[in-house]
Amino acid sequence: MNKEIDSVAVGLMVEQAAALPLPIGASGRRINWRYVAAIVTYHLLALLAFVPWFYSKAGVVLAVVCVYVYGACGMNLCYHRLLTHRSFKCPLWLEHAFALLAVWCVEDTPARWVATHRMHHHRSDEQSDPHSPLVNFFWSHMGWLFLENTDLCRQVAYERYARDILRDPFYRFIERYVVWVTIAQPVLFFTAGFLVALALGDAPMEAMQFAASVLVWGVVVRTVIVWHITWSVNSLAHVSGYQNYDTGDHSRNCLLVAILASGEGWHNNHHSEPGCACNQRHWWEIDLTYLLLRLFVVVGLAWDVQMPTRRPEM
Repeated sequence: MNKEIDSVAVGLMVEQAAALPLPIGASGRRINWRYVAAIVTYHLLALLAFVPWFYSKAGVVLAVVCVYVYGACGMNLCYHRLLTHRSFKCPLWLEHAFALLAVWCVEDTPARWVATHRMHHHRSDEQSDPHSPLVNFFWSHMGWLFLENTDLCRQVAYERYARDILRDPFYRFIERYVVWVTIAQPVLFFTAGFLVALALGDAPMEAMQFAASVLVWGVVVRTVIVWHITWSVNSLAHVSGYQNYDTGDHSRNCLLVAILASGEGWHNNHHSEPGCACNQRHWWEIDLTYLLLRLFVVVGLAWDVQMPTRRPEM
């Protein structure tokens, strides 16, 4: 009898959790047209990858390599583990180089990304969480970007969650000129592709075609892929997988996300100690981003790496 009562109680708790309302700041349901336009445009342009004229083997290889480089170095190491959680230290020039890669992932400025993620940890899977899947799966994956959230407006979020980021003139510059910094990437990729093709003896039209393939695959397709990998940490890694720790939220260790996101999918481990640079707790929980960080440590480009202090509880 007691087990039946407990089962009913748990069921009611799950139903209540699944009915999490939108964050108060997003309850006005005002569409964020800037984000909608960018996301829709990139996804539409990515369809050019199916047009033969925009295909080249070099472009596809570039996309695959850049998914890892931009994702692991830019998003994982810099935006997440360095700027948000300060889990290690590195030379300022290297930090800024990684930050530029992250900005070119088109996932917002360093200050706004950091503020959003710190708010997520502060209020994980509560109504104030910017992207909890307890609202619904689509909301956590990308829907939260489509609505204005006044809790994430610069004055409120930056003051509370990202004041340290904006002390750096480099990040203030990006905050002010992020559109131009973002536009510089496709210009550089197209120009480099065109010049390389000419140097290899291609005719101008052939060089143009090669440059277009580099632009579509190396910038557009790669950006869309990195987006969905990053977003899957917010969505899949809060609904699918197992827990090593009772963190008071729904964070999970998700093997699929861990593979795609180079170790970020060991999300429950991360939520147990956000300031830790390594997400691995068991031998099978390979954290490729941490292994990359170890390489930087070996060559003297990273130090003061914060390691786990808690053993798995479950």
